[in-house]
Amino acid sequence: MKITQDIKESTVIMTLDGELDASSSVILDEELSDPEIMKYSKILVDCRNLNYISSAGLGVFISHLQRFEDAQIKLIFFNMQDKVRNVFEILGLDLLMTIVTNYEEAITIADE
Repeated sequence: MKITQDIKESTVIMTLDGELDASSSVILDEELSDPEIMKYSKILVDCRNLNYISSAGLGVFISHLQRFEDAQIKLIFFNMQDKVRNVFEILGLDLLMTIVTNYEEAITIADE
């Protein structure tokens, strides 16, 4: 799993590349736990190259949801492959998290 961040003004674009499993979820948790991330109002997660997500990976996002919501930070997923999106939908996480089709839609929703 490779995680890269691109900072644009008040937005962090986090790109996930590979498989988000138990071992790589630790790295993701460290990235999302970094106090520096709290100074941004939007976290956009590009899932174009995310091939797999385990329950541990999902758990990392779930564990940060309330903290981001309390800080009024928008967490938005985009470019999600169907097989990964199905996992979110089966577990009902698409009702808790914002998942959109592409970057343009993510920016539009983030700016609302």
